[in-house]
Amino acid sequence: MLTVKALHIISLVAWMAALFYLPRLMVYHADVPPGSPQSETFKVMERRLLKAIANPAMIATWIFGITLATMEHAWPEHWLHAKLLCVVILSAVHMGLARWVRLFGADRNPHSARFYRIVNEIPTLLLVIIVFLVVLKPF
Repeated sequence: MLTVKALHIISLVAWMAALFYLPRLMVYHADVPPGSPQSETFKVMERRLLKAIANPAMIATWIFGITLATMEHAWPEHWLHAKLLCVVILSAVHMGLARWVRLFGADRNPHSARFYRIVNEIPTLLLVIIVFLVVLKPF
């Protein structure tokens, strides 16, 4: 069980790193003209970060988390339900970022740099809530 827990934490750290960095790249990308050399560089960076790190890390986090909850018989626990709600929201943020990577790739960015700055704060807030739920198990 400790191995599964370690793998869950490792995959979560990788996923969170990607969720912190990807919107930050988008902040800078939104401020450069479409088709410029800088824009093309951001496109490559965003796509690689999403496909090589964020997507596999999210999948691994879900797999190891479900495995861990099953091994620990934690499914009836209310703190786990709250944590899962936060992880579902985090996954929705991930899907939004994936959509924006595709739109940037097609030179159709719909948002300002300020929008991506705000989006950049959502994973941090969710991470804080998740950590407190897991450590304190308040209910």
